[in-house]
Amino acid sequence: MAQQLSLQSWAARFQLLPKAELHLHLEGTMEPATVVALAGKYGDLLTEGAVAARYAARDFPAFIEAYKWVTSYLRAPADYALVARRMCEQLLAQNVVYAEITLSVGVMLLRKQDVAANFAAICEAAAPYQHRGLRLQWIFDAVRQFGPAAAWEVARCAADLRGAGVIAFGMGGDELALPAAQFRDVYEYAAAHGLHRLVHAGEIGGPDSVRDAVEILGAERIGHGIASAADPALMPLLAARSIGLELCPTSNLCTGALARHLGRPNAHTDARPDSGNDARLAEHPLPRLFRAGIPISISTDDPAMFGTTLNAEYGALEQMGLSGEEILRISEGAFRGAFLPLEDKMAFVKSFRAQAAPLGLL
Repeated sequence: MAQQLSLQSWAARFQLLPKAELHLHLEGTMEPATVVALAGKYGDLLTEGAVAARYAARDFPAFIEAYKWVTSYLRAPADYALVARRMCEQLLAQNVVYAEITLSVGVMLLRKQDVAANFAAICEAAAPYQHRGLRLQWIFDAVRQFGPAAAWEVARCAADLRGAGVIAFGMGGDELALPAAQFRDVYEYAAAHGLHRLVHAGEIGGPDSVRDAVEILGAERIGHGIASAADPALMPLLAARSIGLELCPTSNLCTGALARHLGRPNAHTDARPDSGNDARLAEHPLPRLFRAGIPISISTDDPAMFGTTLNAEYGALEQMGLSGEEILRISEGAFRGAFLPLEDKMAFVKSFRAQAAPLGLL
């Protein structure tokens, strides 16, 4: 009992620390109540229970369908502003002081929306929260299965709005849809225009998907990348080049990505961590990747859809066998892996350590 109380006390103190969130999709922060409100605006009467049922993805294709459905209610700049405000409240409630937020610009363009107007509304909605201690930067994301031409449009939008807070160009969606080589020119354009480069890879694809993201597209960080653990030659490469992995453990359970990498792709049970599913947090490769010297950060991906929070994700690390010291190093490492000037990173690290010391966490 004493040990249990000690661990609970440690977790409570850890939640007081400032945190960074590097892999968070704005659209995936839409809580059921927000979806109900937006759907009602457009004449669809939903209940929060109905939204939660749609969110209960059992595999990656089901998740993609749920994502397409929920984003269909984002139709005007005011809708994005509402979601941005609520996301900022969620982040502040968890002591997040820095976040890089991914926007599904590829989806906006597919739906013939005005990206600049949407982004202006998002930035205006988020501005007051920056005065409350939440620093935000933005990532424009293309959808891989939409093809290179669509990715080019996203990259040009990102370059045009770089001065307004867009720091990176990324690519999500179905990583198995098209080879990385088809997007080489787009990524070279992004780099030439001062944008950082991100790729979702090794989530449901294999280690080669991660290697291609690095070698062909010049990715500086990888979204997910859990497949890297299956390649003993790839892990040292990532460590040597300081290519960070944005790890989202609960997401990997809920989408079936972890089960897939464990050789259990045909499981149809609920993939949530409390369901007794065949993939468990204890089987996640995160500890092996971290102990291989690869920079990792912990993120929530689409927290409303997966029923998680950043504090819960850090709490899950203990179930993976990580020590308190290792969890602190990972949390601090998220600031080091941010797309920030070195002096800004070090200021965040200094603040993190200054707040950890009196809590007895250092």
